[in-house]
Order: sequence, then C-alpha cells, then structure tokens
Amino acid sequence: MPDPRTGSSEPGSGSSEPGTGAPALRTGPAPRAAVPPTRRRLAWMLASALILLLAVLLSLAVGSRQVAPGEVFSALLHGGTSDDAQVVRAFRVPRTVLGILAGAALALAGTVMQGITRNPIAEPGVLGVSQGASVGVVCAIAFAGAHTLTGYVWFAFAGAALASVGVYAVASGGRGGASPVRLALAGAAMNALLASFTSGIVTTNARALDEFRYWQVGSLNGRGSEIIGQIWPFLLAGAVLVLAMARGLDALALGDDAAKNLGHHVGLLRVLGALGATVLTGAAVAAVGPIAFTGLAVPHIARALVGTAHRWVLPLAALLGPAMILLSDVVGRVLFPPSEVPVAVMTALIGVPFLIVLVRRKGAVSS
Repeated sequence: MPDPRTGSSEPGSGSSEPGTGAPALRTGPAPRAAVPPTRRRLAWMLASALILLLAVLLSLAVGSRQVAPGEVFSALLHGGTSDDAQVVRAFRVPRTVLGILAGAALALAGTVMQGITRNPIAEPGVLGVSQGASVGVVCAIAFAGAHTLTGYVWFAFAGAALASVGVYAVASGGRGGASPVRLALAGAAMNALLASFTSGIVTTNARALDEFRYWQVGSLNGRGSEIIGQIWPFLLAGAVLVLAMARGLDALALGDDAAKNLGHHVGLLRVLGALGATVLTGAAVAAVGPIAFTGLAVPHIARALVGTAHRWVLPLAALLGPAMILLSDVVGRVLFPPSEVPVAVMTALIGVPFLIVLVRRKGAVSS
C-alpha cells in the first residue's frame, strides 16, 4: 500500500519495513553532492580572468607583424630597442589597454541598463545612447572646433544623456509603460533620427567629415596612449557607481513594489544607474567610436554562468567585455591581412544574431 505521507510504496522512498515500522534502507546510489554556488561562481571568475589574459597576450602578439610570446614578455619586462619591442610597447600596449577599458565600460553599461529597465535587450547601441554620444562628438567637431578627446568628451556625455532620456520618454508614454519591445522600437527610431542628423552635419561640413570618418568606424587602431590618461578617471567613476548599485539592481529585478518594500528608492536607483551608464558609454564612445552589441551579449553570458546576483554579474561582465573586444580586434587583424576589419564590425557580426535570438524568445518580447 502506498504510504500516506509520501504517496509511494517503493523501498527507499519513505516507506517502512513490513511489520517493524522502521524506515526502509535506501539501496540506490548515493546522490552526487552539488557544487556550492560560491565555488562555482569563483571558478567562472577565474576562468574568465584567464580568458582575458589570453586575449591580452594575443592582442600584443598578433597583427600585421607577428611577435613571439617570448618577445612580448621581454618587451614588457625589459624594454629593448628591437623592432618587435617597439611595436609592442609603442603601438600594441596602448591599443590593448584601450580595448580593456572600453570593453569593461560597455559591458558594465549594458548590464546596468538591462537592470534598471528590466529589459533583456537594453544596450547602449540598441537604445541609441551610443548614437547620441556620436552626435555630441560631431557637434563638437563641427560647431565648437574640438579636435581632441578633451575637447569633445563632454559633448559625448551630453549626447548620450539626451538620447537615453529621449528613448525612455518615448517608450514610457501611453499604456503599458516602457516594455522591452517599446524600448527597442524607441531605440531604433532614435538611432535612425540621430544617424540622419549626423549625416546631415558631416555632408555639409568637409572638415567635420574628415575627422568624423576616422572616428566613427569604431576601432582601436591608431588611438594614442594619451587617450587612456584622459578617459580612465571617467571610466573609474562610472564603474564605481555601477558596482555600488549591485544590491539595488537585485531589488529592481523583483519589481518596483518589492524594491520599495526592501527600503530602496526606486527613482533614485534608476537615476544613478542611468548616470553611471551614460558616463561609461560616453567615455568609451568618445575614445574608440561607437562599438555596439558588447553591452548586449556580455551581460547575458555572465548571468548564464553565475546567476542573476549582480554582485557576481557585474565583475564577471567587466572581465568578459574586454575579452570580447580584444578577441574581436585580433580576429579583425588577421581576417584580411594586411588590412584590418574594425572591431565594431566584428562585434556586430557576433551581436546581431544574438539580438535576433533574444527578440524571438518569448521572454524578450513580452511586456
């Protein structure tokens, strides 16, 4: 007879030995011990750090001039005057460091955007924030006479902020609020509007066209080491702000009412998150040009590996973002030698299929 407490009469599933009332002995194999979540998360963090180190080594060694790993380490540790040492130290080290900074910034910005909007396809490129920064740079070049990062970085911040506010205002109007689909449509409309505005400026201003054409391709090539010193304070400030919001982002994931019940100010969380994402996106775009889809794919990969807790997702995204940028840059160098494919083109080849998959999923298109 089935045991009334368990609904099962199988030995080892909660039944008793006949006539004794004693629990039956389990005869099946012992269950395998699950790996503790913290240990598994730490393992993924370590693996991601190793992937980033490999990407850094490839970025320093691979290109139109191949440099052996031993020569790379020798150039980094001991300097030297050989041609290989000069290539590594003068050209590839700044390029690699800039890729690390830009990749971390875009990945963190995408993570916080998805968190504050609860939208799985939120990303600086998709929502028009990167295009807003581009418009700011174009206006600085054409109308303010800016020629350096110091001159147009504030314009990039302003453009990114205005674009993000505009997209959210359009998407949240009417019934239903800012659903994922409405945010994506508003972002697409904003991208088209700002792109046409940019084209109108550069086609009527030859000087702006010459400078903007070099910048707009979204590439790490040709960026000098002085840019690193100009953007790292902004990236550090944005990263600290975003990382400090981990608990707040977890609360927002539960819904606005739950976040309020947990003692969080929902409006302030969204403002701070938008501010952090704007600073990170504006600085990254001003330095390397618009690079899309890094902020889209990396947060989803990070959540798949370590779960949804942002105290783990944010640091992992900061490791995977640079790895994605550097590996895309390396592939772009060797795809059609001696020419180079810009890193923005390579990330788009990865990101567009990823976006299509997300949109087709029921969870990404439901409101």
